[in-house]
Amino acid sequence: MASACRKKDADPIRTGAEYVESLRGRSLKVYLMGELVSEPVDHPMIRPSINALAETYDLAVREPELATAHSPYVQERTNRFLHIARGPEDLVMQNKMQRRLGQLTGTCFQRCVGMDALNSLHSVTADIDEKHGTGYHARLLDFLAEIQRRNLVVGGAMTDVKGDRSKMPSEQADPDLFVHVSRRTKEGIYIRGAKAHQTGCLNSHWIVVMPTMRLGPADEDYAVVGAVPVDAEGITYIYGRQSCDSRSMEEGNIDAGNARFAGQEAMIIFDDVFIPLKHVFMDGEFEFASSLVERFTCYHRRSYVCKTGVGDVLIGAAATIADYNGVERASHVRDKLVEMTFLNETIYAAGVSASYQGTAMKSGVYQPDEMLANVCKHHVTRLPFEIGRLAQDLAGGLMVTLPSERELRHPEIGALIDKYLKGRPDVPTEARIRILRLIENMTMGRNAVGYLTESMHGAGSPQAQRIQIARGMELEFKKDLAKELAGISSESRDEVVEAMTSYMQRVFQPVRVA
Repeated sequence: MASACRKKDADPIRTGAEYVESLRGRSLKVYLMGELVSEPVDHPMIRPSINALAETYDLAVREPELATAHSPYVQERTNRFLHIARGPEDLVMQNKMQRRLGQLTGTCFQRCVGMDALNSLHSVTADIDEKHGTGYHARLLDFLAEIQRRNLVVGGAMTDVKGDRSKMPSEQADPDLFVHVSRRTKEGIYIRGAKAHQTGCLNSHWIVVMPTMRLGPADEDYAVVGAVPVDAEGITYIYGRQSCDSRSMEEGNIDAGNARFAGQEAMIIFDDVFIPLKHVFMDGEFEFASSLVERFTCYHRRSYVCKTGVGDVLIGAAATIADYNGVERASHVRDKLVEMTFLNETIYAAGVSASYQGTAMKSGVYQPDEMLANVCKHHVTRLPFEIGRLAQDLAGGLMVTLPSERELRHPEIGALIDKYLKGRPDVPTEARIRILRLIENMTMGRNAVGYLTESMHGAGSPQAQRIQIARGMELEFKKDLAKELAGISSESRDEVVEAMTSYMQRVFQPVRVA
């Protein structure tokens, strides 16, 4: 029987150590490197990702104002990853927490998808109820209260494997290429299909399954949202490879670059997995799939502020290797560090602005500004790559030609490595090697998965943001502004201003004073 968490309901998880223990003994069906993993918590390739997520618990203990918030559903403070944003301040605090965790781990800490799923579902379930008289919103609030009381991790599963991209879900040769309802009973529903590259799924207690795209009337069975325990019967996990991931299985801790922390991606296979009605939040309301996807991506695209915390680490590593090489005062080195900082803060500015300009939905949840959220994510598809290039520039070629830690520890040649790989005489050779390995890890190794490739494709590839930006750029309004000033418009200035819609209305919305 699925448990979702081994701790008793009355004993919520508080610390990172307690969280790690809550993952044990779940009998998950996990395949990695062609083998069934008996206990994922103890697998050396998996454990760094668990450590990263554990930081979300420890940060809440150390800095409760940053990483927790008061919940009206349980009338006590809850982890901010489980909190429903009640105003722009909550959205901004999410971003600040995300940046801090990026600084602390140097990688993906795997909880943003779940947080953004819960917040987007808050408004979508209310909208479905208003139209169809369903009870989804009340079910969602009950689920929220349950996970907040127990302080559990909720992951989100949106991306289907998709099959033939030219066809809708119902048109696929194999119906399982999109997750769908396979049968319904009085007690609940059963789902089949697969979700691809799911962040932190093994490290969660619950997974919220969602549709991945706009759906039509023929796709009713694919319009499904439900919460599933990670250890539910019928689920198989196939762990994804990451560049240099097997270094975590070698002796020592230098070659991994960041031995403590890493991200996690896996494929989830659902083989007639049961979801009781109380955990079903959409079933057949296909016309709301697009609203859910758009609102989720609005939250999630500005959540990529987390990359600025990782960027802070990489900028620090680049500055450190320059220091260790004795070139920290060179003007071109300083200029590259300035450029890296400028690019990093550009991402943060766009993300936090999207949060500050958030607006209230009818359900009471606040949603980030759609235009600025897409601008933030579009920056993220580009700027980390330039930051990474500059870090590699400052690191030099030794980053990719270093001998292994075994050579450094070797009784005969270790002294030679120590002698010939020396930088500044007052800096230990091992320290120089370690910082180079960290840069390698972040720009082309295991954690480059989260900092670079995921930055490109996560929450939608670049074209997805450009489509949304095009929809909101209000060219006619801007043309009217220009025509009025050029004296070629029949409309008055007041008439032009009154024609503002959507994004521009939010731009000039009076600032709410707390």
